[in-house]
Amino acid sequence: MNAIVLAGEKRSESGKSLENKALLKIKDKYMIDYVIDTVNNVKSIDKIAVVGLKEELSKAIGHKVDYVIEGTDSIVENIIKALECFPGEKEMLVLTCDIPMITVEALEHFILEAKESKADLCYSIIDKRVNDEKYPEVKRTYAKLWNGQFTGGNVFYFNPCIKDKIKDFAEEMLEYRKNPAKMAGLLGFGFIIRLILGILTINAVKKKLRKLLGINAAAVISPYPEIGNDVDKISDIQFVEKYL
Repeated sequence: MNAIVLAGEKRSESGKSLENKALLKIKDKYMIDYVIDTVNNVKSIDKIAVVGLKEELSKAIGHKVDYVIEGTDSIVENIIKALECFPGEKEMLVLTCDIPMITVEALEHFILEAKESKADLCYSIIDKRVNDEKYPEVKRTYAKLWNGQFTGGNVFYFNPCIKDKIKDFAEEMLEYRKNPAKMAGLLGFGFIIRLILGILTINAVKKKLRKLLGINAAAVISPYPEIGNDVDKISDIQFVEKYL
């Protein structure tokens, strides 16, 4: 299959900018270099497209990838633009540029599990206990489900054929992610209440997506916390440098 690396996000924290995270230097390499180098070592990955600031990224990592595409402010639009490089594909890996600790083993495990699920859309999640055991100093946001406490990873697997079904929904979810009332309007108050109470199951999430979007979704519980340890703030850089 082919892979899309999203490298267009910009963040800032307390005036200390993490603008253009892809080209943030960690030790002696750009952050995106760690991700690209790992993806290039995954045997089942053929070509790589990177979406972000085209001129800067082309100079930095253009020789390591097959396509560099000018990005927009929309994550969803960036994925759709990258898909134009891979017409007719039935499966695609999407990951962000800010997981420099990602390993070949983590990606191979995720891809294998995603393929076996036969889902249209597969998302990586990590159990809090696994993260706490390996990286006790990491502070992540966890959702309490009936199955346990989980944090989201930064890797997706999906069939590009579903893009028209999920495009508007994905845009709205990203826009409303900090507005519980509007999210409840999309997902239903009963769904949100069960999430708040911690009695929502992974299976219930699958059923909700099938009902709303007409797709088969699945979650891969990864034993590799590196798949979700992203660099979002200044303090994350020190953590990553310690382990790299």
